[in-house]
This record gives sequence, structure tokens and C-alpha cells, in this order.
Amino acid sequence: MAAYRTLHTCLVTLTKLLAPFTPFVAEAIYQNLMRSVDAEAPESVHLAAWPEADAGLVDDQLIHDTRLVMRVVSLGRAARSKAGIKVRQPLAVATAFVHSAAQAEGLKRLEGQVLDELNVKRLEIIDTAEAFMGRNAVEHPKDLLALLSAALAEDEAGYSVGLDTAITPELADEGIARELVRRIQNMRKAAGYEIADRISLYYSNAQRLQSVFAAHSEYVREETLAEEIAEGRAPDGAYVEEQTVAGEKVTLAVRRVS
Repeated sequence: MAAYRTLHTCLVTLTKLLAPFTPFVAEAIYQNLMRSVDAEAPESVHLAAWPEADAGLVDDQLIHDTRLVMRVVSLGRAARSKAGIKVRQPLAVATAFVHSAAQAEGLKRLEGQVLDELNVKRLEIIDTAEAFMGRNAVEHPKDLLALLSAALAEDEAGYSVGLDTAITPELADEGIARELVRRIQNMRKAAGYEIADRISLYYSNAQRLQSVFAAHSEYVREETLAEEIAEGRAPDGAYVEEQTVAGEKVTLAVRRVS
């Protein structure tokens, strides 16, 4: 019954939103999906009342936690920009400085979103009120992160996010793999392939890419629908581009699999 009420509310809301712009389409949807199964529903979508929100279903804590996530992500991206590191390059650690234990707990609950948005492997959360025991919560993160290889961004409310900017060979390879996926997708588009077409991927003159594909070939294949990744000259009929990857001039080619 609860599921029906939810579906009922969604359908009424949808058709009410459509009604001012496409009144006849909205009416057809309403008659087919509402009136056909609920004889007591208003005669027309244009006569139906807007559903009333149930204030008891509002999760205020989730709203506050989500706002904090948005703030942390924004600061993290600003720190990346300050360091000149693109989002495609994974980083090891982001450190978020918040104002209370409650905020730290809320951010911990949603840390997966922060990790995905900032492309970092680990999120450290520091409650400045507890960690610094009254010391200036705005200035102290600067002192702490100055000892590390880190970029820091802060806002007027005293929140700060620092990023460890040290890039290990493993992180560098993963960043190159993500960049390659973007380029291969552009090559697929330039070659006129359909979104679901399977391909073969070829590369040559690319010593640097050997370690990248050795570690991340599965990821590249999944993202680009490549059935194989082969080193060597591409066969006839392949779409070929000369590109510079990690400072190395390489030849990349894609060929649709029939």
C-alpha cells in the first residue's frame, strides 16, 4: 500500500508539472495511468490538487550532511586547482577540517561520495574543536599541512580541505589510464562508431603505456568496450591518431569489431 501511495504521488506530481507546458500529453498520461486504475481520482489532471509533502519524511540530518559534503568537495576541487592537478589524476589522501564531532560523523557516513568526487583513495576527517583544543581552527590546518606535500583550500566559515599532492608511480599510472579512456572515447566518436560498438585498441611507440596497460587494462577495456588491447601496428581499416601521453609521443588506433 505504501508503494502504491508513493507511485500515486509521483504520477500526480509528474503530470501536474507537465500540464502547463504539454496539457494534452499530461492529460493522456493521467487518464491512462491514474483514472484507469483509480476511479476516485479527480476527473482531470487539471483538477487534481498538488500532493502535500509529509514533513515527517524529511531527514534534516541527511540534508546537513549533504551540504557539508558539497562544501568539502568544493574546497577539495579548489585545492586541486591551486596545485594544478586535474581531477582525473588520483591522489592518496584528502584531509577535511570540520568544526564538530557531529560534522565529522556525518561526513564519515557519506565519505564515499567525497572519495568519488575528489578522486582520492582515503579521506581523513579532523574535528578542529577537539583536535586543536581551542587553537585557531582556521590557521592551524595551514601549520599542519605545511609540513606535508599538500595543497590547502579554505573558506570564510573556517572549513578547510587539504590534498596530499605526492603522486606515486602507481597513482600516476592510474591517472594516465583515466586520461587514455577519455582520449579513446573521443577517438571512437571521431571514427563514427556507435556507443555500443565493440573495438580493438592498438598502441605503438609507447614504452610508458606498457606499465599502464599491465595494471589497468581491465578498467580501460570496460570503459571503452575494447575486446583486446594490443601493442603493435594497427591493421588496415583502423582509425589512427598520433598523440602525446605523459610527455611521450605515441600512436593510438581503434578498430570496430565486426
